[in-house]
Amino acid sequence: MPVITTIQDLKEIYKRRVPRMFYDYCESGSWTEQTFGDNISDFAKLRLRQRVAVDMTNRSTASKMIGQDVSMPVALAPVGMTGMQCADGEIKAARAAAAFGVPYTLSTMSICSIEDVAAATDAPFWFQLYTLTDEDYSDRLIQRVKDANCSALVITLDLQILGQRHKDLKNGLSAPPKLTAKTIANLATKWSWGLEMLGTKRRGFGNIVGHVSGISDTTSLSAWTAEQFDQALDWKKVEVLMKKWGGKVILKGILDPEDAKMAAKLGVDAIIVSNHGGRQLDGALSSIRMLPKIVEAVNGKCEVWMDGGIRSGQDILKAKALGATGTMIGRSYIYGLGAMGQAGVTKALEVMHKELETTMALCGHRDINDVTRDILYIPEDFEGRWA
Repeated sequence: MPVITTIQDLKEIYKRRVPRMFYDYCESGSWTEQTFGDNISDFAKLRLRQRVAVDMTNRSTASKMIGQDVSMPVALAPVGMTGMQCADGEIKAARAAAAFGVPYTLSTMSICSIEDVAAATDAPFWFQLYTLTDEDYSDRLIQRVKDANCSALVITLDLQILGQRHKDLKNGLSAPPKLTAKTIANLATKWSWGLEMLGTKRRGFGNIVGHVSGISDTTSLSAWTAEQFDQALDWKKVEVLMKKWGGKVILKGILDPEDAKMAAKLGVDAIIVSNHGGRQLDGALSSIRMLPKIVEAVNGKCEVWMDGGIRSGQDILKAKALGATGTMIGRSYIYGLGAMGQAGVTKALEVMHKELETTMALCGHRDINDVTRDILYIPEDFEGRWA
């Protein structure tokens, strides 16, 4: 294994190994990609306050997310088509997460099905649900999640309609990939990925194929979105879904304090400050900029997590310092998965954990639960002075 010291090291291997359409699917945002870029760059505007002559022994990053013990305040975010980044990718990511002591979230748009992941893993995982127009399918999906003993439901609110991602359209993104001349030429250079994919039967959307009728093209994320995602979603429908589930609920895609207040009123366990990784409303503010306002708006009524742009343990620490109970990472673990499979996900978590623990100590703390915003130097206009 090459020496891996940063998430960027994994990303470089990932780019060489995975077909272009799946790399682009992961590493892109909507429209001009302004928000996609801001999610990352805005972390750099927050500076850290160094402290010395403090006891740094017995450091701990252990915490809780919705009552669940975690080795650090991180969960693996739901990522569609993870099984196209690496054969049986969802299973490998779930296993790595469980071994490391952090939660894994399976996407509705996964390649491995709910049942596949449940059969191949021992630890309960979370499931991410899109709000769908087909109520019968949605109800059956929720029952399948219950049968798999999933411990929380993550309801995504910010994808009622798909934001345009130019690269996906130009690449003809599909699962499995359609064999055009362009695709074949690229796949020919990714032989190790291809050999692994030949060794698995899981190459389509496992939670959809065979479970729903009337969809014209189950290989296409955009086709499924156009035909099934509920554009009439409102808070009443969210409440209905919560009652049908009956367990712990996390709402993903909150980027406005007023929406955060509405979510908290429903009695959810946590909300995730997220702009879908910059893949939906281009021009929206970054997640880390919006985090403090949303923490203030919720006022302790539920946990507030943050998703978007996290590429290091320092980013996790900064989010924690600004009030996040936990964080979610998506691209950072996908880089590892695409680069080295399950071992790559483990390596990504190890890299981020070391950065988190070391930086926390150098900022004068040895328990992640004691970290507050006093470890940061925050620009006066960080949260923005918008008219």
